[in-house]
Amino acid sequence: MRGQTVIRQLGLRDYRTVWQQMRQFNAERGADKADEIWVTEHQPVYTLGLNGKHEHLLHGGDIPLVETDRGGQITYHGPGQLVVYALLDLRRLAMGPRQAVSLLENAMIAALSQYGIGAEARADAPGVYVDGKKIGALGLRIKQGCSYHGLSLNNDMDLSPFYNINPCGYAGLQVTQLADFGVKIRLHELAVPVVHHIIKAIES
Repeated sequence: MRGQTVIRQLGLRDYRTVWQQMRQFNAERGADKADEIWVTEHQPVYTLGLNGKHEHLLHGGDIPLVETDRGGQITYHGPGQLVVYALLDLRRLAMGPRQAVSLLENAMIAALSQYGIGAEARADAPGVYVDGKKIGALGLRIKQGCSYHGLSLNNDMDLSPFYNINPCGYAGLQVTQLADFGVKIRLHELAVPVVHHIIKAIES
């Protein structure tokens, strides 16, 4: 099914709802089901990965915490942050978990470069960084050879909820966003290069 990736624009959605829809999609998909990419943003929520530690939530306040089934530690999602979920048949793509992570990191790095922002991945801490500050996070779940969950890229949002956690389990890790570099674009515009680079990688 290469060349037939389905892109879905979900808009602003509740995290739990989309998570359950991803799980259902993955559970029901057959070998001939096309890969899908879901583009969304979430109402404020902290999410904790499978091996995540509650101690990394320093002050929760009124923002709900969802214990989810992706990899990684704790992160924050909120309006103004681009979230792209990659529902891919990794077996069909002959792609391992590390390759899938690199694919998402490289898509964010390539997209950021189009806006004049030089970013990089780190071997010791998955994600994308600019001058040591985290601008993009990712976490995947691979089940029956297929992935779900994906990436989040900070565009123009309230970053203060990140101060109440150890982002991705790293105390003192600073975060940043495109707006901090004078880039002012809408989420649907930012999604275009990110999704383009994902599709380019899986359909090449």
